[in-house]
Amino acid sequence: MLYREAGDFSTTYPQDSQTFPIRFDRYRYYVVLAIAVLVLPFVMTDYLVNSIFLPFLIYAIAAIGLNILTGYCGQVSLGTGGFMAVGAYACYKLMTAFPDVNIFFHVIIAGGITALVGTAFGLPSLRIKGFYLAVATLAAQFFLVWLFNKVSWFYNYSASGQINAPERTVFGIAVTGANTAGWATYLFCLVFTVGAALIARNLTRGAMGRQWMAIRDMDIAAEIIGVNPLKAKLTAFAVSSFFVGVSGALFFAVYLGAVEVGEVFGIQKSFLVLFMIIIGGLGSIFGAFAGAAFLVVLPVILKVVGVDMLGWPTDIVAHFNLVIVGGLIIMFLILEPHGLAQLWRVAKEKLRLWPFPH
Repeated sequence: MLYREAGDFSTTYPQDSQTFPIRFDRYRYYVVLAIAVLVLPFVMTDYLVNSIFLPFLIYAIAAIGLNILTGYCGQVSLGTGGFMAVGAYACYKLMTAFPDVNIFFHVIIAGGITALVGTAFGLPSLRIKGFYLAVATLAAQFFLVWLFNKVSWFYNYSASGQINAPERTVFGIAVTGANTAGWATYLFCLVFTVGAALIARNLTRGAMGRQWMAIRDMDIAAEIIGVNPLKAKLTAFAVSSFFVGVSGALFFAVYLGAVEVGEVFGIQKSFLVLFMIIIGGLGSIFGAFAGAAFLVVLPVILKVVGVDMLGWPTDIVAHFNLVIVGGLIIMFLILEPHGLAQLWRVAKEKLRLWPFPH
């Protein structure tokens, strides 16, 4: 009764192959999007924007990118933090070199630059895979952080080694710098998040996505049936790095405003995004959102309950957060490898049959 597609017929091939073929799903996503655009900007506080909504939207883009590479194409990567740093520093150099260009285009171009860098570092995937590929991408992580620390041109020869986002506006409203409005930065990031989700959803459902999944499931068999492993793997690295670069540019310019690469884009950032797709679900766009939401909201809830309500020390609450995340990762890897996305799919299937027995 709550979730039915009875009477929902498709009479054409485009209707049958659309992103959400069930009418109820389409309406539900339209409602969620309408609330996100028309309601939340008017009711959220600056605290909610900075502690929950902005990091959620930005991390969701990074999780989508890593999920394309690891979840859909099966190429393990531990260099997400380094590629986010590429997007951040590319955006900074573009903002300072071309101050008259809109920040929207700077973020897109920064993603394109990161895609080129990611494709270059993806070349070893043509000869190695699994643990060895993870080590290669881990080396890329440390190399990129070292590069941005060592070469002063990247931070415009600043004595502190820190990059600071200058103020930039969209339609006359500041979205970077010191005088930003919370609702404006939220809507700016929301545009990129929705765009990334739509692009990723369509790519993974098309011919390119099927090639990625064929490589993931069995690369030798995929090559036998005509899938080009060179094209499949490098396009996965390029698309994944583009999304990760966009998230890094937004993380620097819109969310933090000032960045020191070693502290912000270290190896912890790579593991954090990897944990998001493990908990949310590998090979699922919804899983990227679920994992990002969970790992962004969990520390806030623990702080409110542990520190504000129970009076626990902050370091104890932080360690408790690590214990919970680690336990959940072990639990999901053993009991439900497809994460929260699979639990959501199971719940929908039960709703389709309720109240009848399963």
